[in-house]
Amino acid sequence: MDRVLEAPPSVEFGRFRILPYRRGVLANGWPIELGGRAYDVLMVLIDAHGAVVSKDELIARVWPGRIIEEDNLRAQVRALRKALGEDDLIRTVAGRGYQFTAEIRSHSGRGHGPTQNEGATSGLPASAPRLSIVVLPFTNLSDDREQQYFADGITEDITTDLSRLADLIVISRNTAFTYRNRPTDTKQIGRDLGVRYVLEGSVQRSGNRVRVSVQLIDAETDTHLWADRLESDARDLFALQNEIASRIAVALDVELVGAEVARPIVQPDALDYILRARALHLGRAPTRRIYAEQITLYERALALDPDSAKAQCYLATQLASRVLDQMTDSAASDLARAEALANRALAALPRTARAHYASAQVLRAQQRFEEAIPEYETVLALNRNWVTAIAVLGYCKFITGSIEEAIPAQERAIRLSRRDPKIWQYYYWIGQAHLLQSRVEEAILWFERARSGNPGHPLPHADLASAYALKGETESAAAELALARGLNADNRYSSIARLREVAPFGVPKIRALFEATYIVGLRKAGMAEE
Repeated sequence: MDRVLEAPPSVEFGRFRILPYRRGVLANGWPIELGGRAYDVLMVLIDAHGAVVSKDELIARVWPGRIIEEDNLRAQVRALRKALGEDDLIRTVAGRGYQFTAEIRSHSGRGHGPTQNEGATSGLPASAPRLSIVVLPFTNLSDDREQQYFADGITEDITTDLSRLADLIVISRNTAFTYRNRPTDTKQIGRDLGVRYVLEGSVQRSGNRVRVSVQLIDAETDTHLWADRLESDARDLFALQNEIASRIAVALDVELVGAEVARPIVQPDALDYILRARALHLGRAPTRRIYAEQITLYERALALDPDSAKAQCYLATQLASRVLDQMTDSAASDLARAEALANRALAALPRTARAHYASAQVLRAQQRFEEAIPEYETVLALNRNWVTAIAVLGYCKFITGSIEEAIPAQERAIRLSRRDPKIWQYYYWIGQAHLLQSRVEEAILWFERARSGNPGHPLPHADLASAYALKGETESAAAELALARGLNADNRYSSIARLREVAPFGVPKIRALFEATYIVGLRKAGMAEE
């Protein structure tokens, strides 16, 4: 008999519960698919209580008496990470082995369990997992019963939306609702549930207006980290519920990353490097320096954990993105590496939005727009609030012939994330749609917004050069063209022939519109033919 592992009747960590008598694992109360060997690996790691377990020890305990290649062990770790959907729970310690990073809550099932007060200290973690949160039931500040349904709906939608974020541990709706109508002690709630953050909010209706207030609290210190207030028309409550939940989820993703990076660390691991890389672009448009720093951090994460599909996804995305943003002098090698990383990640995590997004970005950078569209659509099926995917999907549909798709997609992205560092690009794509339809005045307004949002990017300058020239402002056009040339890495603005060679002009229908507007404007701005 191979399995010689002993286990307590119940073990919990984050949103997961292990039922050893059934050799099963629940996530938010639902069973997940997990093979027997992967389950045994998990139990050995948990049994180590946070210590690093060597590969030799894992093989000896999971395959006792057998000679097993390390590839078999790595395959089971990959399967385990895939099943849990959270790579950072199992850390690869280079040259040593593996470490289970979550805080464990064990229940023996013998004798009397801890009382409600004892639970905070005896059976629960001293330090909650990173990026762990509970969304408490939103408070209805009116006597209207309909508003209670609305408040509950927002709570559920936010919980669902946050649970789609790969890096986040979210307490289930059923558990969170046990705190309804109870005094709010965020420190106690954090200890009870083993979370770092608590989100609470309220709903109030006045006439046809609804106001939703929300605040994020650090459960360890009872410190308010972020607050917002959203007001909107209440005529369509269902649509409003979706919109508000989406906006809050998008904002929280940013705030939580910032909060985690601000915490002191003793020894950085792969997730630390990933979070620090993500934090670099919070509230800032991309630049060459930011891309270089992010890529360095993702490389460090991958060096610590070479099998991390999460690190592969992030690194592939950034390599492809800096090609798309014309901010690299090594576009061909960046894209080749990005494609290899994205393919590996997608094979390991085929049901995750992050892996499909990495694949989509690579395809878009390769100007394979038709193939990128279903990848972005898969991203949004898995996470409806992925703002960049919403915007880029609209662009890809535009460049493949559906020009009417461009502006609505960008407008939705802007509504969901007004602090998005990529918002300049959403402005830019709106301007481009106007320009191609000869609405030059409108195009200029949006291109100028894009330029203000990211003055270091060549795209807004080049399109402003064309639009200004079409309007007859030749001096401004020439100045913008000079700026675009100075900021670009592949010399595409040296001549119209070079631009046609490298720039994505899309299907013949869209290419004809570019020729009739954008190219004509660039000629007037002073760009040579050859």
